[in-house]
Amino acid sequence: MQKCTGVYDPEELSALGRLYDGAVNALPPSMRNPENRTAIAKLILERTASGDAQLAYLTNLLIAIRPQG
Repeated sequence: MQKCTGVYDPEELSALGRLYDGAVNALPPSMRNPENRTAIAKLILERTASGDAQLAYLTNLLIAIRPQG
């Protein structure tokens, strides 16, 4: 992804959706509330707007903390 212009193509939206789903699934069930879901969405969009390096860092972090199984 390039520096964010606020417009995403379908592939980018799909990748962001997978990242969001992974982040939510990494939370314990008791923390999967609307407030945390919104915070995760905002974090992903902020990092996307910051560019590839920020999003790559966030992606790697989520991979590291995701539940195994």
